[in-house]
Amino acid sequence: MHHKITGTMDWQTGMYHNPLTGDAQAEVVICSDWAPIRGFKDIILQDPEAVYGDLLPELRSGDMRIVNLECPLVDQGEPVSKSGAVLKGTSEHISGLTRIPFEVATLGNNHVFDYGTGAFVKTRDLLHQNNIKTVGAGMSIEEAAEPLIITARGITIGIINFSEGEDLTAAGENPGVYGWEVDGVVHQVRELQSQVNATIVVCHGGVEYIPYPPPYLAAAFQRIADAGADLIIGHHPHVPQGIQIRNHVPICYSLGNFVFFQHTQLQLRKIGYFVKAGIAESGLSCIRIVPYEILPTRLQLLKEETYQWAMKKLKIVSEPLNDFSLIVQAWNGFIKYYGVKGFQNEVANIMEILAREPAKGAAMFRNRLTTMQHNQHLADTMTRIMDGTIDHAPTWALDTVTEWLTRQISNGPEGR
Repeated sequence: MHHKITGTMDWQTGMYHNPLTGDAQAEVVICSDWAPIRGFKDIILQDPEAVYGDLLPELRSGDMRIVNLECPLVDQGEPVSKSGAVLKGTSEHISGLTRIPFEVATLGNNHVFDYGTGAFVKTRDLLHQNNIKTVGAGMSIEEAAEPLIITARGITIGIINFSEGEDLTAAGENPGVYGWEVDGVVHQVRELQSQVNATIVVCHGGVEYIPYPPPYLAAAFQRIADAGADLIIGHHPHVPQGIQIRNHVPICYSLGNFVFFQHTQLQLRKIGYFVKAGIAESGLSCIRIVPYEILPTRLQLLKEETYQWAMKKLKIVSEPLNDFSLIVQAWNGFIKYYGVKGFQNEVANIMEILAREPAKGAAMFRNRLTTMQHNQHLADTMTRIMDGTIDHAPTWALDTVTEWLTRQISNGPEGR
């Protein structure tokens, strides 16, 4: 008798089958960061479907689609003072979402409040007017934290969306995103189990551009998996990261970029994948990952040698994820790459900006203190400088970090 591959990812097909559930009754497509900016700004206005290239049939074949809207969609406004880039689309860009169509937009990220509360409200209203439900941000902590319960083909799915609340954008007394409230997410996952067929947790967090999740994020995702989530999806690093199957729960640590153009020739920032999740009455049935590349004018499915190269790389960065001590070693590889020089350069850069543009420099410094991805990185770096272990890291970890941070598109996939 032929058996499905179960328990682990099949890196030839990009599939995982959960041996504990039956056949899927609904398929959910989950995509990462979407922002009509830079090279994609005019393309989406001129032809909203063109930017998706040959991904369109794969996106449309699902029963429901989720995307991370990474900026407000408003025609006017003043940017807020913050540590990083400030992003904005226009109200006309909504057609880039409706033409697929995406049914759900996750808003728990570090850019949806880039033009303040008013722009957030207009964006949320625009989404709702176009039949796109939202989750992960709101006018109060209760609203920001509230899970979205949605039905597709008779299957009820709970969606929880949280983030690191960069630049103090986590909701509290003020409007904001659902911030780094891991205890709260764990509680919600447990509460939802009696209400839904499956729970999907989407988190915008982690350190940008590196191949492995930092230990604090891996620990959080694993804890959420253990609480009863069926699928955990990460984005924000702008590069693809690996997949861990933890007690039949897939954890996709970072999907990489989606419709999010960056002016760079670094290859891993131009590669991403979306997830097609099959949901049965008893929970997650399977996932399939669909990798693509981000070209100057559109997205394009990976094929043949490039597909094989990307899957090989994803397999490599997935292998350490089942052993937490290896996740720590991978993190040490990044800290070694960053080194004393990286620490010096970051401090010098902030001080230079602080002297020239005090509000911007203060925002950058405050964010280093208040956001997990930054304070964990800097605290661990300083500790390892102090105890003399800054250069202690396994070769495999340093080599992978180096490749993720330096590999140029001109290199091409191996074996070409």
